[in-house]
Amino acid sequence: MAMRSATQQVIRALEPALLNAPATRSLHASPGSKKIVGVFYKGGEYAGQNPNFVGCVENALGIRGWLESQGHQYIVTDDKDGPNCELEKHIADAHVLITTPFHPAYVSADRIRRGKNLELLLTAGIGSDHVDLPAAAAAGLTVAEVTGSNTVSVAEDQLMRILVLTRNFIPGHRQAVGGEWDLAGVAHRAYDLEGKTVGTVGAGRIGKLLLQRLKPFGCSLLYHDRLRMDAALERELGATFEAELDGMLPKCDVVVLNMPLTEKTKGMFNKEKIAKMKKGVTIVNNARGAIMDTQAVADACESGHIAGYGGDVWYPQPAPKDHPWRYMPNNAMTPHISGTTIDGQLRYAAGVKDMLERYFKGQDFPEPNYIVKEGKLASQYQ
Repeated sequence: MAMRSATQQVIRALEPALLNAPATRSLHASPGSKKIVGVFYKGGEYAGQNPNFVGCVENALGIRGWLESQGHQYIVTDDKDGPNCELEKHIADAHVLITTPFHPAYVSADRIRRGKNLELLLTAGIGSDHVDLPAAAAAGLTVAEVTGSNTVSVAEDQLMRILVLTRNFIPGHRQAVGGEWDLAGVAHRAYDLEGKTVGTVGAGRIGKLLLQRLKPFGCSLLYHDRLRMDAALERELGATFEAELDGMLPKCDVVVLNMPLTEKTKGMFNKEKIAKMKKGVTIVNNARGAIMDTQAVADACESGHIAGYGGDVWYPQPAPKDHPWRYMPNNAMTPHISGTTIDGQLRYAAGVKDMLERYFKGQDFPEPNYIVKEGKLASQYQ
């Protein structure tokens, strides 16, 4: 009787903690065949033109044969929106959902609630903000991405857009294909990059790679980040730390965004923040479209306060046909392509396969890949 009484006291003491603990779903695979659903963009006529074009629906990361040979079911689709989409037909009994930032399937709290069998959410690429991460954490799901898989791809793209906008390349190209020849129409607002001040907001993997690539251009390089680099790396990159974002922005001829989308960064670059920048600033955003106030950017491009805005990220994605960034002057916008080069695809496809293999075997993933683990969000999303 005394032992039973003591046990009951321990249980009562633990009850508040148990009630507040996240729901537990297995961090690794439960036994048996798994249903894996992948949501990728459609390759169409291009799907068969390059055997390494693995990031599309038709080629499905190149892992179909491997999965099916092990007895797993692999469903792939590009149809992800609305109550009657293909994804909705499979969410209830899927064990693993693979999505991408390029054609994001928005994994809402409602979808997580209805995914009773879900154990693992994988991002083929970098950036898992299309997932409701707090809801995933509360449900005990594991969320992981292929960290580092397309950092080079994005950094190279950022450098390209900086040059395209600084040199006023796009109007010149339009002249070339349109049969025109108006030197003044390009030269009146074309500049060298050398001697300009470039600041990156965020200096993680991509930000550091961009600074490394900018150094030979003879720019003044600044960075703002929640974590300062060590002094040796700052000297190697030739970059100066700016503790205050609002102090850095007025100094920059070019501002590059390299931060994750979180509740804190959503809409951060609004009318007031843009007004702190130099008149005639160039902005490159390959991070996330929702970090910017959409209309504030369009208005600043119209007024000339922003001399050029380039990037490949929008909100929502795909961008609607009437999205103002499609039509604002001096833009270098494209669909979300920077991280899905063929080289990037091969890296993130290999990373997804590696994590699935570990998941089936009950092994941990590389620690930097975790975005949600055992109910806790990675530090960049907190």
